[in-house]
Amino acid sequence: MKTSGTPRAVRVLRTPGGLSVRLDLRTCTVVALLVVAALAASVVLIGTGDFPMSAADVLRTLAGEGNPGQEFIVRELRLPRVLVGLLVGACLGLGGALFQSISRNPLGSPDVLGLSQGATAGALIVIVLFSGSAAAVTLGALAGGLTTGLAIYLLAWKRGVHGYRLVLVGIGVNAVATAVNGYLITKADFVDAARAVVWLTGSLNGRDWTQVGPLFALCVVLLPLVLGCARGLRMLEMGDDISYALGVHVERVRLLMLGSAVLLVAAATAAAGPVSFVALTAPQLARRLTRSPGPNLMPSLCMGAALLVTADWAAQRAFGADQLPVGVVTGVLGGVYLLWLLVTERRAGRI
Repeated sequence: MKTSGTPRAVRVLRTPGGLSVRLDLRTCTVVALLVVAALAASVVLIGTGDFPMSAADVLRTLAGEGNPGQEFIVRELRLPRVLVGLLVGACLGLGGALFQSISRNPLGSPDVLGLSQGATAGALIVIVLFSGSAAAVTLGALAGGLTTGLAIYLLAWKRGVHGYRLVLVGIGVNAVATAVNGYLITKADFVDAARAVVWLTGSLNGRDWTQVGPLFALCVVLLPLVLGCARGLRMLEMGDDISYALGVHVERVRLLMLGSAVLLVAAATAAAGPVSFVALTAPQLARRLTRSPGPNLMPSLCMGAALLVTADWAAQRAFGADQLPVGVVTGVLGGVYLLWLLVTERRAGRI
């Protein structure tokens, strides 16, 4: 993407310990606006449902000034769902940015590389073969995603892991995992098959506080690690040779970031099912807003959170009485965006 020739407004903050942080003012502004948009959409979403509430009532209830009925609806029924949506969207946005940066390919997302299908296979094995509980399905999805990520890394390894090889291996693994999932569905009985299909669409229905804690803890642990490796990740986009010359431990950074991306995507899929296209579109939309090179980690995280809660609101309200799983809405919107991106890239002569 072309960048303007005008210098960007940048501020450098220095700490007494000698550390310095370079802040791009446009990027900071985009992040702040996305946070506001995500929070505003969350308030609207909390007030949406069979018992509608105004934004003022929602904020008053969150502050502890609502009546008992409002307190129960907001804190026990709707707030956990919204928090899971924000965390899942953030995990997918950040994970997608990491995959696209490591592979140096705008299509290097978990949806294409097979991570989502691998996590889905783990969940389907638990549902179809063991009729497991919701907690067991979550663990199965997490195990499936981690196993798939390890398999992709090992198959793509040849004196290092390079972008196009990672994408090609991921596409192959995705095809295998999709075939396995189709086979599992055909072997399931009617009840398990119906349950599996509902899970496969990606949904926030029925999410409660048990999903919020693990996702939040994972973000608290991984976010500082990922941001701490942001400089090395930016250097990797210029190629391994230049990165080595600049003192970056290439394979160490790549392995840490791949592991973090796999954990983020697997945890998000375990919590909400395979919500499609958020990991693909969030980093690219964030990059178009910031007009900044590099992985754009925080803008992608915030964009993913805003996209998912907005899509969940649309799934509940845009189709009348027919409430859709959020994965259906993100799939439609993401597919339209992907087609537009391909047409734009072709007209620009890049594909």
